[in-house]
Amino acid sequence: MFKKIKEKRDERGFTLIELLIVVAIIAILAAIAIPQFSGYRARSVRASMIADARNVATSLEAYYTDGATYLPANGDTVTGPGAFAAGLALEGTRASKGNTITIASVQNMYTINVVNAGGDGGGFVGNLNLNSVGDCAWTSLQNC
Repeated sequence: MFKKIKEKRDERGFTLIELLIVVAIIAILAAIAIPQFSGYRARSVRASMIADARNVATSLEAYYTDGATYLPANGDTVTGPGAFAAGLALEGTRASKGNTITIASVQNMYTINVVNAGGDGGGFVGNLNLNSVGDCAWTSLQNC
């Protein structure tokens, strides 16, 4: 009987302790990596919202340079991924995935509102608003 136990101990493989140590190391690495990933995602949402607002503002300013008036784009909206529809003032201007861009403009001023339903922008709460004066701020009153 003891001979059989000794034979089993000579078999190759990992012990339970070794496997538990590996699992513990993987759990520690996951606990470190997951919060970092969430932070990266929030910053990317925030950056896409700012980039979309600035792209639309650039299009509006280019039109203003040529005609001394902003495009009549009251209420034009696009939800990303996608572009403003044909016939709208900013036809072809794109929105990033998850972003909804709404433009309100009159002759000498505009306001761009960007909302992302998928993320809060990492503490930058609410919508992003950019106007023709260059003021860019979140609903939580943080500047862009």
